[in-house]
Amino acid sequence: MKLRFAILFFLLVLLGSACKKKDDNPQTSFTPYEIQVPKQFPAIDVPADNAMSVERLQLGRKLYYDTIISNDGRACGNCHYQPQGFSSDHVPGNNVLPHVNLGWSKYFLWKGEKNCTLEDMMLFEVNDFFETNLNKLNANETYRQLFYKAYGVKQIASKDVAYALAQFFRTLNSGNSKYDKYRRHELALSQNERNGMIIFFTEKGDCFHCHNEIFLTDNALHNNGLDSIFDFGEKGRFDVTGNVNDIGKYKTPTLRNCELRHKFMHDGRYTSLEQVIEFYNSGVKQTSVNIDPLMTLPYKENGLQLTQQDKDDLLLFLKTFTDTAYIHNPELSKP
Repeated sequence: MKLRFAILFFLLVLLGSACKKKDDNPQTSFTPYEIQVPKQFPAIDVPADNAMSVERLQLGRKLYYDTIISNDGRACGNCHYQPQGFSSDHVPGNNVLPHVNLGWSKYFLWKGEKNCTLEDMMLFEVNDFFETNLNKLNANETYRQLFYKAYGVKQIASKDVAYALAQFFRTLNSGNSKYDKYRRHELALSQNERNGMIIFFTEKGDCFHCHNEIFLTDNALHNNGLDSIFDFGEKGRFDVTGNVNDIGKYKTPTLRNCELRHKFMHDGRYTSLEQVIEFYNSGVKQTSVNIDPLMTLPYKENGLQLTQQDKDDLLLFLKTFTDTAYIHNPELSKP
């Protein structure tokens, strides 16, 4: 009888330990979250050590809009406005690259300063860009509870903040514009929009080599003939690599939601899509060192020679990249 009670007691102790262990590790109670990848997009990679969950995503969204991650009142959402496709026209200095479809990116920032995973990019943002004061986060009871619930940590580290931000960034996906719906055969384009599309996707306009069909960027870096003289510190990717072959190269920005922006090129020198179109039509500096060969093809010696109607139609097509569902999605707005 004593042996039976001893065995029963031992089993109860084991059961209690197991329950306690489960309670101490909130990862056993995560709510899985499936990213809504736009139709016709490739699958998105999510690292095994940062599996998507509702708890982590909600934490990342809160951090995105909270100035607590900086020491000077900045937050991601302060420079990346949802109504402008998570870009901004009002930030001093260089143009702001939009936060959109970055889960598929490999190069980040205008000069491709970071060639890494989204988690590594967010770690750069936390440690170097924002210089996040972890003491403030660890002193905040709300965040301590949220990080414990999301990552099972009692002491918040830079990696935890970066991983949470990466969760939210992987949901900042735009793929429901008029152009996307046309590709899915859900609606038709006007005759002028179709003319613009032909210009865009043929050598007549030659936009498609750098702005591909799905993401509207090749996620690479090019010298597009914007300048022929480069000042110190303004030599593009050369400033990162020191390789003379990288002079003048900048990241290809996505054209998604470009209608909503009013600063174009890495330095924001153009303030309208009309100006951008005219640059490619007649303003490319073909003598620029290391210019992309696509910009100096024989038929471009005298520019694209687009007519005014061509330029008007191309502009109309660029406006089909506007994704109103993206800029009005309440799940992406400030919580």
